[in-house]
Amino acid sequence: MAGRIRDDDVKAVRDAVPIDAVVSEYLQLKNAGGGNLKGLCPFHDEKSPSFQVSPSKGLFHCFGCGEGGDTLAFVMKVDHLSFTEAVERLAGQAGITLRYEEGGHVPGRQQGERIRLVEAHKAAAAFYVEQLGGAEAEIGRKFLAARGFDQAAAEHFGVGYAPAGWDHLVRFLRGKGFSDKELITAGLALESRRGGAIDRFRGRLIWPIRDITGEVIGFGARKLREDDQGPKYLNTSETPLYRKSQVLYGIDLAKKEIARTGRAVVVEGYTDVMACHLAGVTTAIATCGTSFGGDHIKILRRLLMDNATSEVVFTFDGDEAGQKAALRAFEDDQKFAAETSIAVTPGGMDPCELRLAEGDAAVQRLIDGRTPLFAFALRSIVSRYNLDTDEGRVAAVDAAVPVVAAIKNQALRDRYAIRLVGMAGIGTQAEEVSMIRRVRAMARARAAGGGTSAARPEYARRPERGPAGPQVPQNVPRGPRLDLRSPAHRVERELLKLALQYPALVSPAFDAYGEDEFTGPPYAQVRRVIAEVGGVEQADAEFLVRVREAAPDDTVRMMVTELAVEPVMHKSPEFYAGEVLVRVRLLAVDRRVAQVHATQARLTAQGVPPDAPEVTAALGELWALQQYGQRLREQGAAAL
Repeated sequence: MAGRIRDDDVKAVRDAVPIDAVVSEYLQLKNAGGGNLKGLCPFHDEKSPSFQVSPSKGLFHCFGCGEGGDTLAFVMKVDHLSFTEAVERLAGQAGITLRYEEGGHVPGRQQGERIRLVEAHKAAAAFYVEQLGGAEAEIGRKFLAARGFDQAAAEHFGVGYAPAGWDHLVRFLRGKGFSDKELITAGLALESRRGGAIDRFRGRLIWPIRDITGEVIGFGARKLREDDQGPKYLNTSETPLYRKSQVLYGIDLAKKEIARTGRAVVVEGYTDVMACHLAGVTTAIATCGTSFGGDHIKILRRLLMDNATSEVVFTFDGDEAGQKAALRAFEDDQKFAAETSIAVTPGGMDPCELRLAEGDAAVQRLIDGRTPLFAFALRSIVSRYNLDTDEGRVAAVDAAVPVVAAIKNQALRDRYAIRLVGMAGIGTQAEEVSMIRRVRAMARARAAGGGTSAARPEYARRPERGPAGPQVPQNVPRGPRLDLRSPAHRVERELLKLALQYPALVSPAFDAYGEDEFTGPPYAQVRRVIAEVGGVEQADAEFLVRVREAAPDDTVRMMVTELAVEPVMHKSPEFYAGEVLVRVRLLAVDRRVAQVHATQARLTAQGVPPDAPEVTAALGELWALQQYGQRLREQGAAAL
């Protein structure tokens, strides 16, 4: 059993790997002000970015779904790792050697399963690359050369060769310390009839499939010989690492350009991705043995930031099957805020064949000559009908109207309604007006629910945002509800944000504030936790870590993270801190004044004499409170 990683090593890993560098491997981050960054949350679907990262604090928090934590928490959540696996993964990236409390660290034995599987894939990829240079792999090299790929191209994409024998890779990886069970679990080997392990890929050209961070998690293998009875392409089977519905080939190479240019080009195969990248279309990606689906969309939306100016371009062969595939893409368009376009290759050629036949410039022209998806879909639908007859024209319109009604943008929807009239050959002004009305009516019905929610993109069904900011979905455990329209709650929140983010600015005054000065129960709990770790006067580089670890439960810990990441409501916290300290104290004083007045009223109603001790005490406290309140209003923070 793996020993516990030493605390100082865990701290070293946290300090060595900046959280923004880790998060940006998965989604595009933009400036959010106040030193924070924002992006689309990888843990739930959303249209507007509510996921924020604070590099200076080493924390992230989503104001939409409530997920939050440090770098390790992010890696654990996004890649479904245990704590140990997350530490080991980041330690490997940072070049940190970990030490274990129980029995020391034995390399290769005290690592989580995922880390072991990733290492096995990394070793396998290197093995396959080396084999491509051997005599047996000449058939593979000829295959690549025939498609316009030289040795440099093969090296850039990590293309390799799997020897035709039964257990070449298995024997190699056994020598690296991997067990047969690990190799079978990784999908690198199959269990033989005799109980041992044999290679899954044999006598084939190999493409490494990497996740968005660049780690090899699977392989795609292309048949080379006629006597190979297997499928043309054979991919890694579903494993703890590899889920084909959640993988995009080439995403590791394309992600930065996708984020920079706001465009992703979706092609159909490994060689198409290679051809596009070599032709200068470096945003090309492909699915791995499955159709483009919802999980793929989530990956792209996080990179594109769901910006209306961004674009997703699908390339398909010009044959009937390619057109059907293009129309299937239309069904997913509503899940993008980005514009979706179709680039249909001429003569049934794929991008690889097009590059080979006409050169790099032809691939660029293919993408530049793309057609908006809606126009392509309407043309494809209308072309099925005989437009020389009234019956055909009516049938074409009936089939196409639902497509137009599904367009999210109303202005664009009206323009396509007019275009449909022209396509169907019924182009009178009266028909255009009638068509617009018909399309609008169907769009309203869809939105209203005849309409059903299935007709709406998932991100459209999100919590409403009120004047106080994002409201949390009901399924997120947040403890007692806070009313941010309450002046008291708003200013208490600001003070706690300052205490967590800029403790020196509110020290030592903050430590004298009692829990009862925070009227929001969750805020009072955070105040208590801060006190338990020594208060803001004891704040150091590990202050936030200690506060989060001292939280009694996940609800309080989530609140601490949220407050530590959310920007304060002022550009100059150093000038703002004193004002907030005074406002919280004044509100507490005013509440106590109201309580003393209530006590006086009760004593008077009970007939207690004016000179009774309790009445005198109440009057004395009231006078002191009023004097203190006056000093706070006149002198500000100097009166604290």
